[in-house]
Amino acid sequence: MKKLLPVSLLLAVVALVSACAAAPTSQRTTAPIAGTRGTVTRISAEQVDEMLAGPKDFTLVNVHTPYEGELPKTDLAIPYDQIDAHLGQLPGKDARIVLYCRSGRMSDIAARRLVELGYTHIYDLTGGMLAWEASGRPLVQK
Repeated sequence: MKKLLPVSLLLAVVALVSACAAAPTSQRTTAPIAGTRGTVTRISAEQVDEMLAGPKDFTLVNVHTPYEGELPKTDLAIPYDQIDAHLGQLPGKDARIVLYCRSGRMSDIAARRLVELGYTHIYDLTGGMLAWEASGRPLVQK
């Protein structure tokens, strides 16, 4: 005999999913990384654009492979699966680093890895270059 979820639990899950779907895209979210004290901060295309408009105090890294373009003012291109081999190119572990890829999957992997390695201010562009383009912002081709 299958057990059914209590109605109150089911309603709570539905409410939580609805609240998450209704959250503004510009809201920052953090994701704790198991086994570390660090988190990855998820940011929107709008937030990255605002960060690029001001004095640039972060390193912007394209981790997508193969190369399919980049955001303006990108500092580095490091394949997500080779991040360990390129740590010497990155600033110190306390510097602000914003990662992105085409859709967000590769940057999520790279962001989690950097936090595991002790980096403390890691940001990940939610939706990657696809979200950037969907918001009406162009990519740069080199």
